[in-house]
Amino acid sequence: MLGVRGVCRLCHKNATYCREPHQPFDPIGPNKHGQQLFFADMFNFPKGHKRQRPALPEPNAPPSPPHWLIPRDQQMALFPAKPDLAAHGRAGLHLRAHPDDVAPLEAVARDLAEAHHWTQGQLYDATIGLRIMLGIQTDGRAPVPASQVEALREIDLPVWSVLEVLSTAGALLEDRTPQIELWFQERVAPLPKQMATELTFWFKIKRTGSTKAPRSRPRSDITIQLQLGWALPILLSWADVGRQSLREISRQDVLNALPAGGPQRARAGQGLRSIFRLLKAHKVTFTDPTFRVPTGMHPSNVPTKLDVDLIVARLNSTNPATALIIALLAFHGPRLEQLRRLLITDVQDGRLFLPGRTIPLAHPVRTRLATYLTERNNRWPEALNPHLFINQRTWRAQNACGTRWFHLAIGPGLTARQLREDRILNEADATGGDIRAISDLFGLSVNASSRYAHPLAEDDYTGAQPPSSS
Repeated sequence: MLGVRGVCRLCHKNATYCREPHQPFDPIGPNKHGQQLFFADMFNFPKGHKRQRPALPEPNAPPSPPHWLIPRDQQMALFPAKPDLAAHGRAGLHLRAHPDDVAPLEAVARDLAEAHHWTQGQLYDATIGLRIMLGIQTDGRAPVPASQVEALREIDLPVWSVLEVLSTAGALLEDRTPQIELWFQERVAPLPKQMATELTFWFKIKRTGSTKAPRSRPRSDITIQLQLGWALPILLSWADVGRQSLREISRQDVLNALPAGGPQRARAGQGLRSIFRLLKAHKVTFTDPTFRVPTGMHPSNVPTKLDVDLIVARLNSTNPATALIIALLAFHGPRLEQLRRLLITDVQDGRLFLPGRTIPLAHPVRTRLATYLTERNNRWPEALNPHLFINQRTWRAQNACGTRWFHLAIGPGLTARQLREDRILNEADATGGDIRAISDLFGLSVNASSRYAHPLAEDDYTGAQPPSSS
């Protein structure tokens, strides 16, 4: 039952609900034949009170930007000038920077030096480089263009540490042209202007992709270089005969320009097809002259076995890194990119953990792994890099070793791909060409695994039976 106060409230609310406009308030009449129920405490406001909306929480005040990002009045340069530090020398340049402008960057440099175990010499050189870069700026402040930091090489100062400090502090202006763009500009320079413009459109779509129809994903720089390199001789030949645009190219021109046969025809056709198909899809050209032009397929290379003596010699190398890399490739056949990104935590309890696969390590690999880890700990006891393979340049950082370092560690006459293919061939020989076993063990598709079964047939292994399970 409702209390007296509750009944009064309900009667008052019901009378208010039934009250006609401009009529006196009647608390008895609307409640004779029943009442309309309401949710409690939804209208409990005093007379004349206006309901206040709950105040929204005030957003946190954005942190004040670094002083080098605050604009200030300055005299704009008429044209950019590249600093010539070699002619001036190092003397006195570091004194031009104002102490208040360089102090925050020096604090970032000290933090990075402590975190990555820089030597005192590396910290000193980075500090001097920062002061010089700020001193040669128009207003004496950051941000600093990355292209100007490259000039520090002329006076024998490190570039990588200065770039890392500026990037960490948010004071770096990246204005360097990627190497792939310089390569492309050099290749299309001899072509007519209109043809070069059309190829530039193809190049941009290939590099960045397209989010609008027709959509496409960005391609790697290697793919772009290969496709343009295969098509460039034909494009130059068309330019020599007076063709100014790719819109002038017909199907007959493509047939006349393609090589007669072999892998050269397949590669040239793939390069031309990549260019014309994209330009036609984006309506840069009217037609695709390579449509239904037979060019053949790339001949797949047949894997061959390696010299066992050369592999054994590298397995017994005095360099622990070389011995371990060769052992991993020769016994388990991982890809080079997998070796580059291999972490210390990926090797546990005598097993190698790769994406989608767990490989028990062979005894020779375990022995060389223990030797390498001992050498690694003795040489770089304070290493912060989580990768298994590190070197003099990466032990203070977090990035993996470069591909060139692995090539040098493997040595001349051998490559990671050859060692991997040799290991897969040995497995195919041991299993009688079992494609399913090769696919499961090395993470290959069925089509890729079939490449390693063909050499068995050529070597008269067609009659070989897989080893029995007994």
